[in-house]
Amino acid sequence: MGSLRITTSTNRLAARKDVAVAKDFNAEASRPLTIENNRKKFEPHICDCDLGECRTNVLPFMNEMGRISVGAENLGETLQILLEMLQKHMNVVRAMVTLFEPGSGNIFIHQSFGLSEEEQAKGVYFLGEGITGKVVETGQAIVVPRIGDEPSFLDRTGSRTKPADQKLSFICVPIVRSKKVLGTISAERIYDDARLLKMDVEVLSILATMTAQAVELYLLENVEKVALENENRRLRSALKAQFKPTNIIGNSKPMQDVYKLIDRVSRTKTTVLILGESGVGKELVASAIHYNSRASKGPFVKFNCAALPESVIESELFGHEKGSFTGAVGSRKGRFEEAHGGTIFLDEVGELSLPVQAKLLRVLQEKTFERVGGNAQIKVDLRILAATNRDLPEMVEKGTFREDLYYRLNVFPITIPPLRERGNDIIALADHFVGNFAHSLGVEIKRISTSAINMLLAYHWPGNVRELENIIERAIILSDDGVIHGYNLPPSLQMPILEEVESKGTLEARLSAIEYEMIVEALKVHHGNTTEAAKSLGLTRRILGLRLAKYSLDHKNFHAHAQA
Repeated sequence: MGSLRITTSTNRLAARKDVAVAKDFNAEASRPLTIENNRKKFEPHICDCDLGECRTNVLPFMNEMGRISVGAENLGETLQILLEMLQKHMNVVRAMVTLFEPGSGNIFIHQSFGLSEEEQAKGVYFLGEGITGKVVETGQAIVVPRIGDEPSFLDRTGSRTKPADQKLSFICVPIVRSKKVLGTISAERIYDDARLLKMDVEVLSILATMTAQAVELYLLENVEKVALENENRRLRSALKAQFKPTNIIGNSKPMQDVYKLIDRVSRTKTTVLILGESGVGKELVASAIHYNSRASKGPFVKFNCAALPESVIESELFGHEKGSFTGAVGSRKGRFEEAHGGTIFLDEVGELSLPVQAKLLRVLQEKTFERVGGNAQIKVDLRILAATNRDLPEMVEKGTFREDLYYRLNVFPITIPPLRERGNDIIALADHFVGNFAHSLGVEIKRISTSAINMLLAYHWPGNVRELENIIERAIILSDDGVIHGYNLPPSLQMPILEEVESKGTLEARLSAIEYEMIVEALKVHHGNTTEAAKSLGLTRRILGLRLAKYSLDHKNFHAHAQA
């Protein structure tokens, strides 16, 4: 077993409160970590419970793992016990066992917990790449006391998405047999004490030694299988990389389902009916289908069936011949001819009159039509995408929409979820619109305040994404300090922030909400310092104290906020 490397400097560790312990940790880190020279040190360490955690509870599991690994017939069972012990008895939040395939030089995750199947499939490293690759290359254990401070930590799996993940420590030890590195065991957890960190390095090192024989036999017996596993994981990872149109913002589960449908239907020329409330982004979905299809190099023609009077819609769609009606001074191509070789998007298709519906049905069935005032058959090669916010089955029952046309359009329906069902997509969209409008308006917007975010999430969004876009533009214009506050949002989003505030009228409730938000923002900015917060608000400390009592706010809570 090689020696232990600490990726951070002594100065960084000294920033923690246990400076003396950290130095001792570094001093002993250079000594080889083997069972023989660590057994005496390890036993008192696992019984030392003054650190808030005790390692005596891992001994029965280590004994069981040792018993199973002697047979070395079932690597999966051995690793399952190992990972179970790390998860349940050592407070590890994420762990993985990687294997090294010398033929390809790749290191891949063989077994893990805390990772999804997709994340595990992404965990493929080259020799010397990242922390895992360096451990395999050097045969030395590496400890990252804080992931967020280590630039060489790759996060190849993409699993560290939360801010709290940046505070985790990462331990990676090699699995060595006959001086050959076969793979690694790594674990992540929160640490506050360097002695506890060292203790768990020793535990993982012993576990790595205990599993080494089983890993070696597995690799010897499954060299080709391991290489195929590696390739299959890579291919599965590529296939599972979820399709996401570049023109659509949002990663919520409802939108992921929409993306899958877009991906599937884009490969065909099938007619698509896009359904959803007004303002959900049906045109964006139509664009995504066209530009990800084989016809993407052809024209993409958009036509809003509700935007023009009924008397001119037929001419706009099918074109007209010279003299076919008053004002027709020449022949003119319609939208269907313009879309030849590409895609036509018919928005608000439920607004078409029954005569135009009949002609549209013919285009869908035969891809032919005549211009208004003409009798020549015009044949087109195009794809038809239609959209509506109307209830077409209900219109069919009432006789205002042709049943045969409905079934021709409804070959592949895609329903776009309303914004209120898309969760945190609301914030992602708001941030996107903030960036766009701040740039176009030439202003700097630093953030959206907490209260404004809460209002955006609580609102029911009858106008969906279109309404959100308009609200953000208005809020940016009203903001005068680089922050979008709750009071910058329109009255329809306003709500009393404090249920405890008894208001006699709407105005008083609104003023109380604004006052509350301004006090909270001041306390956040000044980390709970009431003197500075009062000064920024133009109040005395005494008046601020009365306001804090009124809203049941404790300035101490904002000290914690500053450190969080």
